[in-house]
Amino acid sequence: MKVLLVTAFVLTIGWTTAQTTNKMKLNAGIITEKLQETKKFYREVLDFEVRFENEFYLLLHTHNNSAEISFLQPNHPSQKPIFQPAFNGKGVYLTIEVENVDEVYKQLKGKNIPIEIEIRDEPWGDRHFAIKDPNGIGIDIVTYTKPEE
Repeated sequence: MKVLLVTAFVLTIGWTTAQTTNKMKLNAGIITEKLQETKKFYREVLDFEVRFENEFYLLLHTHNNSAEISFLQPNHPSQKPIFQPAFNGKGVYLTIEVENVDEVYKQLKGKNIPIEIEIRDEPWGDRHFAIKDPNGIGIDIVTYTKPEE
């Protein structure tokens, strides 16, 4: 599967001050007990690769290095309180833009991955379907098309 852009994972912003130009790269992180299940899912289902891993942290990336996502074990003593509580399974979704959503849909159906929203076209220009990761995060897999007139 070729991943063009993971819109919920990476955001590149540039701004100019009087003296410098800075760029930002966003890496979304999820705090979860399910590090191994998550690693297996993102590698086997979505073809992500491991950039770094230890006993409490997992950093994954797309093949073309356009996006990263990280997962952290909750309540780890190395982390400050703000990074302690586990994700509660609600209120987060990810969008993965691909070149050919129909092909990805066919591949995932062939792997018996449960489909949460069957493939469909939206009037605003998305052709997409949705799955869930082991943490309950909805993943919208999409190819953008021209909106209906």
